[in-house]
Amino acid sequence: MTASGSSISLFLADDTATAQLGEDLALALKAGDCLALSGDLGAGKSSLARALLRAMADDAELDVPSPTFTLVQFYELRIPVSHFDLYRLGDPSELTELGFDEALQTGICLVEWPEMADGELPNERVDLKLTHEGEGRRAAITAPAKQMARIERVLAIRTFLDSHGYRSAHRRFLTGDASLRAYESIYPKDGGGRVILMDWPRLPEGPAVLDGKPYPKVAHLAWDAYPFVAVANILRENGFAAPEIFAADYDQGILLIEDLGTGGVLDAEGKPIAERYRASVACLAHLHGLSIPRDIPVTPDHVHHIPDFDRTAMKMEARLLLDWHLPWKRGAPASDEERADYLTIWDKLIDQLDDAETNLLLRDMHSPNIIWRAHEQGIKRIGLIDFQDAMIGPTSYDVASLVQDARVTIERDLHDQLMADYLALRHAQGGFDEARFLKSWAIMSAQRNCKLAGLWVRLLQRDGKPGYLRHMPRTLAYLAIAFEHEALAPLREWCEKAGIGGV
Repeated sequence: MTASGSSISLFLADDTATAQLGEDLALALKAGDCLALSGDLGAGKSSLARALLRAMADDAELDVPSPTFTLVQFYELRIPVSHFDLYRLGDPSELTELGFDEALQTGICLVEWPEMADGELPNERVDLKLTHEGEGRRAAITAPAKQMARIERVLAIRTFLDSHGYRSAHRRFLTGDASLRAYESIYPKDGGGRVILMDWPRLPEGPAVLDGKPYPKVAHLAWDAYPFVAVANILRENGFAAPEIFAADYDQGILLIEDLGTGGVLDAEGKPIAERYRASVACLAHLHGLSIPRDIPVTPDHVHHIPDFDRTAMKMEARLLLDWHLPWKRGAPASDEERADYLTIWDKLIDQLDDAETNLLLRDMHSPNIIWRAHEQGIKRIGLIDFQDAMIGPTSYDVASLVQDARVTIERDLHDQLMADYLALRHAQGGFDEARFLKSWAIMSAQRNCKLAGLWVRLLQRDGKPGYLRHMPRTLAYLAIAFEHEALAPLREWCEKAGIGGV
């Protein structure tokens, strides 16, 4: 591969290499992208388009007829794709009649023979030209900076795979999350078992929010892959089911990790399966009874120090309700008096955590991050993932995260059963102060749900992700449960006065 500015040149030795480029591009394109494929007859445009569509569909047998006569073929895939073949287009203006503009608004437009609609295609597009070269072909790609960065990223991942024993492996989109991380399923060419690729570019600095530091640094969020590897290794050493790390490029933020399975803790209707949640809370109880080291060697020259979930981080997260939820709810920001009162309340609540039990917090112990492994026994039935932001703090935080699953409604009877299970297991370990724990749990539940109530709005307004807003009623209902503890009376009264409903 050679690159120059906003262009890339790739030699494709054969049809397999051409199809592989199509697979890789399926991971780079997003809704709103236009990929213009040009080249002579037989240059490989249709082969590349077919591979891209099959990868996007995760279906190697997907029927991909040529749209030469229909001019356009629509595919309802993970991202909708409209495949245009403009070879027989009568006039460039006919592109509008084919629904091009509407298709681009909601999905990807894949265009063969783009020169037939010269001047009608968007300027912000990806151009890919295929030309014959010896026994193979040359692919020349030009694109605006944003699209080119995505293309360069998927090609860098391909190079990583090639250099770590996964040459020509098939890649499929697995999932993304609310952060910059994305995940791929990697299927070895020889038919071996699936492994998972974690695509985790370093976080951008972002604007300063406190003492000249950006939000991730104030909240002690992981900036690179070292924390994930460190915590995975220490969990595995203590008998938990965390993924083995097969390969890592810490500079690029690319990891190959073990596939723990596809089972979850929800049923087909998305409701919690009580047995699996009870096994998960038992897993937490076991973890909280252990002594976990704070300094974990990762490589010969890097030791990860697990940070504290300290006052600064707790207040920074709780402020999301103040900074995002309240203005969204009322249409006006909090007054200076409201801000001061809210932050004072949190200072006093955090003071009450001084004698709370502390240990390793996974930080997001809820349904998206729990793998159910029915073939295993004990704590190994619970596969643990997404713990890169682990900290040392009140153990009650992870219990609140699980018992009040942010994305699933845990009805009160199951909620109470899970709490009873956890308390019984901790008492069985000896030396457990239930009253102290329950006060800590109420404070951590309130802190987490205040954070989430603001986060859902931030994801909507700042990041253009409205889907998370559906969790808001549940989050406020969970907050109301935390308010049942007498220690939370000041915060409950503040929320009532501020007009935050549902509590």
